[in-house]
Amino acid sequence: MAATAVLASAVAGTAALAPQATAATRAAYNGVCGSGYKVVNSAPIGQKGTVYLTYNSAKGKNCVVTVRNTTGAPLPMFAYLYAYDGAYQEDVGDYTSYAGPVYVEARGKCVDWAGGIDNQATWTYGSNCGSLTEHRVTKGW
Repeated sequence: MAATAVLASAVAGTAALAPQATAATRAAYNGVCGSGYKVVNSAPIGQKGTVYLTYNSAKGKNCVVTVRNTTGAPLPMFAYLYAYDGAYQEDVGDYTSYAGPVYVEARGKCVDWAGGIDNQATWTYGSNCGSLTEHRVTKGW
């Protein structure tokens, strides 16, 4: 009986240390913003994907793309980018793998950026401008 209890404890301890298989694999940036654009920020969109903010220092432009963790049937998706001078772009539609890219000239400006997949969205405000602290809101509906 004691040996059974020790074995059960050992098995339970091993299970507790095993990596969790429920976490979704984060979508990788797919490079669709183009040559010279480097990822400067990103945010998960629930368990469905990731929105990426990229910047091209030679052009002074930011780019946003929303990438699904897994491709499949078209889902409602969006990519959104706003510069603090009032310029903005968005891409909204039903996509199988990504929404965007969208671009704004934002050298020396704060940006708001967002991405959504199906019923999940992540918004980041006042981002990548140095002195201000960004504010992020993640929503599911």
